[in-house]
Amino acid sequence: MILSIESSCDDSSIAITRIDDYKLVYHKKISQELDHSVYGGVVPELAARLHTEALPKILEECKEYFPYLKAVAVTNEPGLSVTLLEGVMMAKALSLSLNIPIIAVNHLKGHIYSLFIEKEATMPITVLLVSGGHTQIIEATSLKDMKVIATTQDDSFGESFDKVAKMLGLGYPGGPIVAKMAVDGDEKAYDFPIPLRNSPNIEFSYSGLKNAVRLAIESELKSSTSAPQHLSTSVTSNICASFEKTAVAHLMQKLKKYFKTTRSNIFAVVGGASANIRLRGELEDLCKEYNCKLLLSPLEFCSDNAAMIGRCAVEQYKIGDFTDINTLDISPRSKF
Repeated sequence: MILSIESSCDDSSIAITRIDDYKLVYHKKISQELDHSVYGGVVPELAARLHTEALPKILEECKEYFPYLKAVAVTNEPGLSVTLLEGVMMAKALSLSLNIPIIAVNHLKGHIYSLFIEKEATMPITVLLVSGGHTQIIEATSLKDMKVIATTQDDSFGESFDKVAKMLGLGYPGGPIVAKMAVDGDEKAYDFPIPLRNSPNIEFSYSGLKNAVRLAIESELKSSTSAPQHLSTSVTSNICASFEKTAVAHLMQKLKKYFKTTRSNIFAVVGGASANIRLRGELEDLCKEYNCKLLLSPLEFCSDNAAMIGRCAVEQYKIGDFTDINTLDISPRSKF
């Protein structure tokens, strides 16, 4: 078995994965969302302190599996430096005390392998990775052969939801909150511009859309007759619906450009923001249009978790991809 640790941001998670059949024997995650919600986003130093409390508590539940461990896996890139360090230090301690090797796992590869928890991997595939930090199209031929085809120039898809939620005073994390508000809103209420609409390049950008939402909020507040000025629930829902429609439309336009130039038999979407229901629905339609099979991660494994890290680690274990404890380091940016 492999014990895996995930601490790249604000989720403390540990999993136990069986090597032979990929069985997820144990998995637990402690979220810090409530602790960070009052700040409208993740506070790195607070996240690190909370990891020091949560990770040992979860590890205590895993002691019965220690005699069966063949390796310890840990996310070491990309992520917040201060939080990655918490997981890496725990992994090093386990490696030394149990005399087992360390497997350093790239967080983004972990998201891709969230598609294959408890089953065989299917490659080659094209993957849309959408999260709080990344918006990328990745062509994955194998564990060791993955290429980023397109990425964002600025904000990510998930990050834009968080920032819109913060501007509207809706709390954190923004993705689920904005999506929930959008259900009752009129998506035609605001004509937000689709980013890079006339650009032939396959790339993403959300800073302009975010600014358009800010201007709409300011305009609504100026015309508000209430004191103190605030947006009504209906106006907030309309802004959320119009924003979500445009944010997803941007992805769809660029993906259509990609599909027109590149044949992909299997397409997948991963990452925390891949839980967005509108996005999933439009991707299903897109894949039907281009006769392409769509793979989706189970909703419980879309956000950061140790199960996906463990699943990726099994692949690395089988090819002997271990990391020297003396050279294991962290990186806020991925070399992927």
